[in-house]
Amino acid sequence: MLSNGRAVDPLALLATAEPTEQAVAWTLPADLTVVVPTLNERDNVPLLVGRLEKALAGIAWEVVFVDDDSRDATADAVRALSRHRANVRCLQRIGRRGLASACVEGILSSAAPYLAVLDGDLQHDESILPAMFEALRNEQVDIVIGSRFVAGSDFRSMSKLRVRISRFGNRLARSVVKAELTDPMSGFFMLKRPVFDAAVRGLSAQGYKILVDIFASSPKPLVFKELAYEFRDRRHGESKLDTLVAFEYLQLLLDKLIGHVVPVRFVLFGAIGGLGLVAHLAVLVFSLKLLGLGFPLSQAVATITAMTSNFYLNNIFTYRDQRLRGWKLLSGLLSFYAVCSIGAVANVGIASYVFNSDRTWWLAGLTGAVVGAVWNYTISSVFTWRTRK
Repeated sequence: MLSNGRAVDPLALLATAEPTEQAVAWTLPADLTVVVPTLNERDNVPLLVGRLEKALAGIAWEVVFVDDDSRDATADAVRALSRHRANVRCLQRIGRRGLASACVEGILSSAAPYLAVLDGDLQHDESILPAMFEALRNEQVDIVIGSRFVAGSDFRSMSKLRVRISRFGNRLARSVVKAELTDPMSGFFMLKRPVFDAAVRGLSAQGYKILVDIFASSPKPLVFKELAYEFRDRRHGESKLDTLVAFEYLQLLLDKLIGHVVPVRFVLFGAIGGLGLVAHLAVLVFSLKLLGLGFPLSQAVATITAMTSNFYLNNIFTYRDQRLRGWKLLSGLLSFYAVCSIGAVANVGIASYVFNSDRTWWLAGLTGAVVGAVWNYTISSVFTWRTRK
């Protein structure tokens, strides 16, 4: 933006501008809370607030930016606006990541009867928010969804690859969401508070697809309405979709399918443990046959290699939302070594006891492996990947 030929910071311009009549007169509770999860969206914050002010004129609304400790000081930008606009709030999270969990915490911080979720990248069309609001107030619907694929929508700004991925993800969602949604992976929707309150305790709050989670966790089928909108190009910042987002989406679906029986984290932990066993045997053979090392040394090298690979894979996949970095990565690795060492002792001890009692070698081995896996998962969850606040 230029003023007299000079660049002007849009944040400074909006923050120092005279508060609107709506902002000055803000004394009543909000009827609508717009929750915006952010990560490195500083330049988008003032633009989005300006657009919301225009779109929601005449509605008592507030916006809650839930920021996952952005490196670009997004939270500071929100707080600067909050000094001039009482309906702009910041919820900054330290040591936690994830769009779905951010949406949940933002909604829980609100008392409004109507709740909207909107991305902070300006790709969602905020101009349809009033239509969503009116539909919830005047029609027999529980939730209104901005769909990229319903008739009348415009998603030309999406790459062909992203369109294909979204459509494939929509088909997978049918395994847990029976409603005939055109865009169950949408991150743009509005719902009534009782609908959220009824589903919140069953939410997985994993990954990026909170809408699927809400539909799958609702105790009753939800009456929905879909509205078309133009999916726009990103203005500032970088996309938060990386190569692991698809994995997180599959993890969410798996949790909805079997999470009531066994924790999905434990399933992932066990699967990675299986890969660790393969790595252990491969290194053991390599050390014995090719390097000519003795068995005790080869076994020690194989054991350390397996534990190290298990730690890093679990850090990337199983505990992605609590991923350790920097010095915490090293301390976490050391604690994982300690946990797994004790688990190995428990494995051998329990297996030996069962074998001596029953003499069935496979049952003894399986029992020891299960005990060791449960120990490693439980204790590492507490000490290695404990939630840091």
